[in-house]
Amino acid sequence: MRAGLNPLQWPFRTRFGLGFVVCVVLLAYALYVQFSLHIQPCPLCILQRIAFMVMGVVFLIGALHAPRVRGRWGYVLLIVVAALAGAVVAARQLWLQLQPPNPFGSCGAPLNYMIDNLPLTAVIRKIFVGSGDCAVVDWRFLGMPMPFWTLLCYVLLGAWALPALRLRKPMP
Repeated sequence: MRAGLNPLQWPFRTRFGLGFVVCVVLLAYALYVQFSLHIQPCPLCILQRIAFMVMGVVFLIGALHAPRVRGRWGYVLLIVVAALAGAVVAARQLWLQLQPPNPFGSCGAPLNYMIDNLPLTAVIRKIFVGSGDCAVVDWRFLGMPMPFWTLLCYVLLGAWALPALRLRKPMP
């Protein structure tokens, strides 16, 4: 099979460039949902966006740099760490959404207010405790809520970066 038809054999730059494009598309869709569909993100959604931003930046820098085989480990490691962090947050939100509704739950103050007025440890604790707004399912696709799809995207993007480690030479 020719390398051009087999995505597992695509060059490092192509693989990381496509990873960057996917992250940009996912973030653009999140902004569309926020500003066109008027679904405001909860603190866990914002953390998931940050993980996609980190992954996108690493994918872009990796695509521009295109290091040799040993230098690729750093880029792939950063992608995998960001994907794992995003997956943990998405899994937490998905878990919250699968719980019975809590009439007293609330995400509390907006994230920017909490960052400005609370210590960072308190902000992180409040974000991960999650609550009512984080548990509300405002959006579904094929019957699954958004955290399910973001979790799937983190897994796929993290897995997408891994074959870049075994590419030995640049493809034409």
